[in-house]
Amino acid sequence: MSRLWLVLPLLFLCAAAPAPATGPGPDIGTVTKLPVPRFVSLRSDLVNFRAGPGFQYPVSWVYQRQGLPVEIIGEFDVWRQVLAPDGGTGWVHEATVRARRTFYVTASQAVLHSAPTPGSGALAYLNQGVSGKLLFCAASSDFCKVEAGSKTGYLARTDLWGVFPGETVK
Repeated sequence: MSRLWLVLPLLFLCAAAPAPATGPGPDIGTVTKLPVPRFVSLRSDLVNFRAGPGFQYPVSWVYQRQGLPVEIIGEFDVWRQVLAPDGGTGWVHEATVRARRTFYVTASQAVLHSAPTPGSGALAYLNQGVSGKLLFCAASSDFCKVEAGSKTGYLARTDLWGVFPGETVK
C-alpha cells in the first residue's frame, strides 16, 4: 500500500504531460514569453530530468550529453518541461539548457551533403545518434546546414531531430 501513493502522483504527471509538438507552436511560454514548443540544447554533460518542476521531485533520467537537442514543451517558474530525441520527458532547471540550436541524427545513416540537394557529393556519413550544431535551415528547404565535428555540410531534414518541419533557423 505504501508504494501506491508514490506511483499515483507519477501516473498523474505522465497523463498530464502535453503531447509532443509537431511544429513551432503558437503558444507563448507563461514564464519566458518565448514560443512553446521550441528547441534548445543541454548545457552540460550531466542534466537531471525530474518527474516534476522542482528539486523535491525525483530524478527520472540523467542525460550525459552536452549539446543534445531537447524540445521545450512546458514552463513553470525556473523549470522547463522537455522532450528528448529518444522520447524521454522530464523537467529540467532553466540553467541546464541554452538557446544554442543543435541536431541529432535519427536515420540509421545520414549523408552529409556538400550542397542542399540530394544529388550533391557526400562529405561524410553520419550514424544514428551523431549530434552537432544546427547552423541554418530555410523554411522551404528539405535540407539544413549543419556542423558535425570538423565537417560542415547539409543534412536532409528527414534524417535529423532538432528542427520543426517548415521552420526557419538562422
